[in-house]
Amino acid sequence: MVFRCQRDSWARQFATRVVSCRAAELRPEGGGEPVRGFQVVLEDTILFPEGGGQPDDRGLIGDVPVLRVTRRGPEAVHFVPAALEPGAEVLLSLDWERRFDHMQQHSGQHLITAIADQMFGFKTTSWELGRQRSIIELDTPSVTAEQIEALERSVNEKIRERVPVTVRELTADDPDIETVRSRGLPDDHVGPVRVIDIEGIDSNMCCGTHVSNLSDLQVIKLLGTEKGKKNKTNLVFLAGNRVLKSLEQSHSTEKALTSLLKNGPGEHVEAVKRLQSSVKLLQKNNLNLLRDIAVLIARDFKSKPAPSQLFVLHRKEGDSEFMNIIANEIGTEPGSAGGPSTVRKHNRENPERCRRACAQRAAQSPTGIG
Repeated sequence: MVFRCQRDSWARQFATRVVSCRAAELRPEGGGEPVRGFQVVLEDTILFPEGGGQPDDRGLIGDVPVLRVTRRGPEAVHFVPAALEPGAEVLLSLDWERRFDHMQQHSGQHLITAIADQMFGFKTTSWELGRQRSIIELDTPSVTAEQIEALERSVNEKIRERVPVTVRELTADDPDIETVRSRGLPDDHVGPVRVIDIEGIDSNMCCGTHVSNLSDLQVIKLLGTEKGKKNKTNLVFLAGNRVLKSLEQSHSTEKALTSLLKNGPGEHVEAVKRLQSSVKLLQKNNLNLLRDIAVLIARDFKSKPAPSQLFVLHRKEGDSEFMNIIANEIGTEPGSAGGPSTVRKHNRENPERCRRACAQRAAQSPTGIG
C-alpha cells in the first residue's frame, strides 16, 4: 500500500478514520521499561512509518501524541498513549520540522549517492539518517580529500540548477523497474512500487518521503569520511537546515573563543597551541616540585629521633607517584632502619577519615603498625 504521506510529502494535516485500536506496549529506543499504550490503524495516514533508512514521523491524532509509527504489511501502525474509538473520524497533524528535516536528508542522500557513482564509481551499500548527521556507506576502501571536494561541489551545483524530483508508482511487473537503482523490495511488500526520479540524474526505488525539487535541499555539506566495515568508507554529510544549524553552533563557539582568547578567529588555533605548551610546562614543573617535596618530607620523617611506626600524610595535589617517592625514601621493608613497616596512602577527598582508619588498623595490629 502507498500511504498519503508518500503521495503528498508536503501535507501537514489530514482527516481520516480509525480502523482498529488494541492495547500494546512500546519499548523506548534508549532502553528502559516498556510504555503501555495502544496500536492504532487508520484508513490512511500522513505519518510516515520507518523504512528505507528513514526514521518514522511524529505528530498528533486529534490531541493524542503519536509516539511511534511502524509498518506491518500494508498497514501503518501508530502507537499512542490513549485509546481511540474504531470508526471515529480524526484529524492527523504532522510534526513538520521533523518531517522536512528527514525529506532534506533523504533526498540529499539520493543525490550524493548518484553523483558519487557517476563521478568515481563508488556504489552505496547502505545509509543511516542520524539525529545530528547522516552517513552513506560507500563500497570503496578510501576516498581522497580531492574527491570529497569535487563531489561536494558537484551536488551543490545540481541544487542550484533547481532539478525537479518526481515520484512514479509502477506495478511490480513493469519493465521500467529493471532500469532503476534498487536493493530489492521487502518480502512483505504489496501494492505499487515507488520510484524517485531526480531528472537526468537518478531513478531509485524508495518508500521514503522526498522534496519536489533539489533547490528544497538548500545546501549539502560533506563533513568527511570515517573508516567503515569490510573495506568500506562512511561518508558523513549534512543537508539543508542541518547545515545552517551547524554553522550557527560553529559561529557561537567562535564568538566564545574570541572572547576567551582575546584574538580573532584566524588566530584561535595558534593561541590554543601556545596555551597547551604553557600548561605542559607548568605540569612538568609542578611534578618536579612535588618530587622535591616528597623527598624532603621523607627525610624529615627519618631524621626524627624516634620515628612513629605509623606514617600518615594528606596532600590534595599529591598523586600515587608522590606517595611512592615518599615510601621509597623512607624504606618500606620490614625492619628497615628508621622506617615504619607500612606506609599507607590517603583518600584525597577525606583525609580525616583516612587518619582514623589508619589509627584503627594500628591499634588492631600486634605490632602497632597501621
